[in-house]
Amino acid sequence: MFRAEPSAYSGASAQAEVYAATLRRAVPADLAALVALERHFPGDRLSRQSLRRLLHSASAEVWVYEEAGQVTGNAVLLCRTTSTQARLYSLVVHPQHHGRGIARALLETVERAVTARGCHRLSLEVRTDNAPALRLYKKAGFQLIRQITDYYQDHAPALRLEKPIASTT
Repeated sequence: MFRAEPSAYSGASAQAEVYAATLRRAVPADLAALVALERHFPGDRLSRQSLRRLLHSASAEVWVYEEAGQVTGNAVLLCRTTSTQARLYSLVVHPQHHGRGIARALLETVERAVTARGCHRLSLEVRTDNAPALRLYKKAGFQLIRQITDYYQDHAPALRLEKPIASTT
């Protein structure tokens, strides 16, 4: 579902120079756009209630890629304060914007957020049949940990991937 090209930006609320887009933390006013994006995810969609809860959770960060006032992608990061392991819970890019580097930009932002939270590993689950996402994660340095059978609502298997995240200290 995700194809990516590099984009240049720095900081938590920076501009993606390639497409003059904003990559920033989501705010409650983004809820409708996040729900609309979920409609483009192939399954196991986050509900409005779940997204609202994530926006207000201290253990979650929701990031959005916004271009010309439209949210075209988002990523959800989970990290408990008592853990050094973080989890990329969701990454969605609107189908009309695939292949433009949005997924990679969101992933790079999440990795910086993981470091800022003091976590040292990032894990995720991905469908075994999601070849574009698997390419993105492999290129980003994620390693296969294990396959999980019957993981998704439609009983499809998932791959658990993990990546060590270097500390800046």
